[in-house]
Amino acid sequence: MWRVLGLLFLLLTVTGFPATAETLTGRVVGVHDGDTLTQLVDGRQQVKVRLAGIDAPELAQPYGQQAKQALSGLAFGKEARVESAGPDRYGRTLGTVFVGAVNVNAALVEQGAAWVYRQYPHDPMLPGLESQAQTAKRGLWALQSDQRCPPWDWRHKDPCGSPMVFKALEPEPPIVAGRCGAKSTCGEMASCEEARFYLKECGLSRLDGDKDGMPCEALCR
Repeated sequence: MWRVLGLLFLLLTVTGFPATAETLTGRVVGVHDGDTLTQLVDGRQQVKVRLAGIDAPELAQPYGQQAKQALSGLAFGKEARVESAGPDRYGRTLGTVFVGAVNVNAALVEQGAAWVYRQYPHDPMLPGLESQAQTAKRGLWALQSDQRCPPWDWRHKDPCGSPMVFKALEPEPPIVAGRCGAKSTCGEMASCEEARFYLKECGLSRLDGDKDGMPCEALCR
């Protein structure tokens, strides 16, 4: 009880989100990456949920695909409860996901499938779980140190997040000019670079829904 109230207070004071608690229940019908899923609420409304307090490797990073698989294993196709205090800046519902008695956010950190997102409010038990995973070399903590890059650095292109470094480690299928139209949705894109190619070179404007020049913001955030 006090943990939830504390989280709501931090969300209000630190992020500016309205401290309006909301509980969503429904089946998880999609998993986008290691910290974002889609929940079907009331059998008809699809809600995109960003797991609060954690940050999983991006899909193009080492352990990114494994992190997505970890979230899928915990939640996909299952009835879930989301405790939310409001949206994030991208309009996604920000919250803690529970499947039965399992706190999915915490389970991902415990498995080494996600970092604690210290830039934003988080459950105070998460750093301890992260420390345990690191000591036990679980998940991403089993990677070589030069393969581990916090995703917030990766997204901002800090030195450890240079895409050129990780392309060498995990080659992606090349984008072949002249093959526009093979893909049509953000869910089919393997990387931000591929989404940019389809937007700029193929004119696939649907990838830029808010018309800000940035395609598939879940990939290019």
